[in-house]
Amino acid sequence: MGWGRGEMLLAIMAALYLSAAITEAQVLQVGFYSYSCPQAEAIVKEALNDALEDDPGIGADLLRMHFHDCFVRGCDGSVLIDSTKGNTAEKDAEINQTIEDEAFQVIDKAKKKLDAVCKGVVSCADILAFVARDSVVHYGGIFYEVPAGRRDGRISRSVDTADLPTADLDLARLTNFFARKRLSQNDMIILSGAHTIGVAHCPAFSNRLYNFSRSSSRDPTLDASYAAQLKTECPPGSNNEVNMDPPSPFVFDTSYYRGILKNRGLFSSDQTLVSTASSAAKVTLLASNSNVFKSEFAAAMVKMGGIGVLTGREGEIRGNCRVVN
Repeated sequence: MGWGRGEMLLAIMAALYLSAAITEAQVLQVGFYSYSCPQAEAIVKEALNDALEDDPGIGADLLRMHFHDCFVRGCDGSVLIDSTKGNTAEKDAEINQTIEDEAFQVIDKAKKKLDAVCKGVVSCADILAFVARDSVVHYGGIFYEVPAGRRDGRISRSVDTADLPTADLDLARLTNFFARKRLSQNDMIILSGAHTIGVAHCPAFSNRLYNFSRSSSRDPTLDASYAAQLKTECPPGSNNEVNMDPPSPFVFDTSYYRGILKNRGLFSSDQTLVSTASSAAKVTLLASNSNVFKSEFAAAMVKMGGIGVLTGREGEIRGNCRVVN
């Protein structure tokens, strides 16, 4: 027997309601764990605070990990997965090898504490998003709400880190890298402000000091006195660490942008932010207004945290953040 018009209408309405409900469920939500694990964010923050007592710079690594996670396969915790005999994971790609294992241990410890309270509820990807936010706040950035509900991915391959921008990119290529993730040039300039904290290893920028081009050993866009200082910290062939933002290496402030305006950006990808009139105007604004920088950075982090997320029935909630279930 065929359906009547009334039954057909009800069926269509039910299908539309179900579709809307599924769509809503797949959107990240602030307070996602309010009922299922109300202590989740506090537990993550506690794990970070414990780690910061031993290593005041660990938060910079955690912020970088969140960025590297989101740009490769989306914010799915894939950067946390260990390599196996048959697969080299993201964390062992060259670009990630300078992230300290202690940073990964912060996630492990937070996961263990969470599972003792609400087992199998909080994803590793959300832990990383929470701890990145808490790191920003610890160094002096503003608190922002983190929409949650991410689920963990099952794939992690070192080759996929080709999606990460490198320190030698110019403005056009940087802008293109971010555009692939639906982030604007403005987002890119703001998120680059994360370089106001943490350290870098000499090989990432030594070409600017010793063998920049046939006509000049030093990058002419690099301040001469700063280059001389860096040469003392980075002898040829060294893998030493230097502060990304020497005036205030562990303070979330606008010193990074002020340095760029003085040709003291550490990476080529930092100094290139003033290579056009419009991008230089944005850097100048951020350099002179701490409130604008901190508020726009928070908004850009939320936007970045939504890249390629797995939600609903996608992915999984890993029992061990280093291993796929």
